[in-house]
Amino acid sequence: MAFRSKVRSLTLQGNRLFSSSILSPDSKTPLSSKEKSRAALSLLRFEKNPERILDICRAAALNPESHLDRVAYSKAVTKLKESHYYEGIRGFIKDSLTRPDFKSERFVSHFIVLYGQAGLVKDAINLFDDMPNMGVPNNVKAMNSLLFSCILAGEYGEMKRVFSEFPRKYGLELNLDTYNTVLKGFCESGSANSAHSILAEMERKSIKPNAETFSIVIAGFYKEEKFSDVEKMMHLMKKYGMRPGISIYNVKIQSLCKLKKSSEAKALLDEILSKGMKPNCVSYGHLIYGFCREGKLDVAKILFKEMVDKKLKPEADCYFTLVYYLCQGRDFEAALGICKECMAKGWVPNITTMKSLVDGLVSIEKIDDAKEIIGIVKEKFTRNADKWIEIEEGLPK
Repeated sequence: MAFRSKVRSLTLQGNRLFSSSILSPDSKTPLSSKEKSRAALSLLRFEKNPERILDICRAAALNPESHLDRVAYSKAVTKLKESHYYEGIRGFIKDSLTRPDFKSERFVSHFIVLYGQAGLVKDAINLFDDMPNMGVPNNVKAMNSLLFSCILAGEYGEMKRVFSEFPRKYGLELNLDTYNTVLKGFCESGSANSAHSILAEMERKSIKPNAETFSIVIAGFYKEEKFSDVEKMMHLMKKYGMRPGISIYNVKIQSLCKLKKSSEAKALLDEILSKGMKPNCVSYGHLIYGFCREGKLDVAKILFKEMVDKKLKPEADCYFTLVYYLCQGRDFEAALGICKECMAKGWVPNITTMKSLVDGLVSIEKIDDAKEIIGIVKEKFTRNADKWIEIEEGLPK
């Protein structure tokens, strides 16, 4: 017993040393679980070596119970997929499933989705089939994860097969999440017309659609430019006693902006205001993106000011969009102003956008502003500091 205890102690000590050496080589003390997760995410962001990626994940002892660790799992799978290291992904997930505390419906569902993210739908289906052998009963939540897995992989034919065969095969009762997931798949794959039969089936089974259901379907019909079907969905909402809230209007605004119909989307904003409803930062964000994309930068700037005047807080992407398109339109002074606001909140646009802004400021002889921007970016993106030092040295004196 004493020998076993000593071996266990040495093993744990070795694991802690392994974790520290991988995740934080300079650290003299063991890392907490949260510190391990943060260190792993930071390292995964830039790591390209597949084996090193797996080492980082092992060192962090990732646990899907934690949001940070779920993000790390997803990041690792994305990186491994980019390297076409599918055996590594399979091994990574299978190793995780050997842990007794991971053998629950919730965690298995998470790994089913990760397989879909990797494009390994057959593995996701095999895992679902194998659940009873793991002591985890098949249920509708896991099947919904499998449907979503098929969508992530773009395997819409498999999604249809799972939807049509698995409920009967496994004796599962479909729920609202099942139908919303399948509707998402049909709409993403250009088969929005299937929504009519799905909604009819839901009615037969007394499953009432919710706002998410209609958001998915309306976006799908807009994507295929089936505007009469959009109106049918609006009437169907009334039939169910549902009034379109701001989330539905935002879907319509975003969809019209994607179709380069931003003026029509702006008319919806006016309709929202006339009804006494309150648009949110998402409403304005979609419109600003739409008008920027159409080259109507003056309208985008007016909308941005209107949003700020209403005490709505722009999201990071809204700032990034404006800075990028203002640089494209050579309005570097306006881009500088928006960029400074953005950076004051701790958000910095990507390096391509920042390089475009710096070059633009130099072209209009705002050298000091260009240097100030470079100073902030060097601090934020330390891995690219050498490039920025080179750019800074090349500025006019």
